[in-house]
Amino acid sequence: MTTRNKDESKHRLGGKPKVKFSEVEEERAAPHQSPRVQIKIKNGTAIIGSDGHYIPQDPAPVAHRAFVYFAKTLKPQLVCYNGDACDFSQISRHPPIGWEKRPTVQEELEEVQQRLHEIELAAPRGCALSYNLANHDVRFETRLATAVPEYANVPGFRLRDHVGARWQWSWATWINNDVVVKHRWKGGIHAPWNNALHSGKTILSGHLHSLKVYPVTDFAGTRWGVDCGTLADPFGKQFENYTEDNARNWRAGFAVLTWNDGRLLWPEVVAVVDENHIQFRGQVIRV
Repeated sequence: MTTRNKDESKHRLGGKPKVKFSEVEEERAAPHQSPRVQIKIKNGTAIIGSDGHYIPQDPAPVAHRAFVYFAKTLKPQLVCYNGDACDFSQISRHPPIGWEKRPTVQEELEEVQQRLHEIELAAPRGCALSYNLANHDVRFETRLATAVPEYANVPGFRLRDHVGARWQWSWATWINNDVVVKHRWKGGIHAPWNNALHSGKTILSGHLHSLKVYPVTDFAGTRWGVDCGTLADPFGKQFENYTEDNARNWRAGFAVLTWNDGRLLWPEVVAVVDENHIQFRGQVIRV
């Protein structure tokens, strides 16, 4: 597993050193990837964040800091990272733009490890941690599988060997069999609406970075299509060149789901106000 040097090993948000997990905890939390993670929640909450596209920077983006804060204060039963914590611009199929300097794969792995670890430390005991793979994440293994296929299953050649060892890895997280969390399905700006309309289920997706909630009501009742926004700064350095400084319909934040006696209440969003504040349930909170 990649690590920072000793001087950089402190937890950036609270100044706490990284925790060394016991052998028992490491074994219990061994990385496992399956097509689907199943979660049951009767009474409680889940927080779903997406698209951190983390690159070396200090401090962490405000939406990420808020996600860590809510993982601690809301005491959710599930924390789900809905893909693209990684950016991996150096192993993208897209060539460099001009003479831009891109972070190395090593630098990105260290940054993602640090950010996911911050979430792990904040999550309450017994909270499920799930990670849904997404298109930027898979660049790591796709490049290796293409270049050196004979190294399949060798330790270190999988993304989860380096980051998120305590998380359950999959393509989708299903909650109570009627809520689906996955990075993407339908495309275009109306993807959240079309996801819920065509699936017959509430679907939370990422990818678009747009943070919105669409209710869909028919004879089957009401379900929701939710875009989880981005945990990155929409005007961060990792997006500067390929967006060509254009306006972008992106919003930083994440989603909160609440169940009461097995019933999913209206999905809520936490939205970034400025570089130090977010808004939630009519309050502006400093993070």
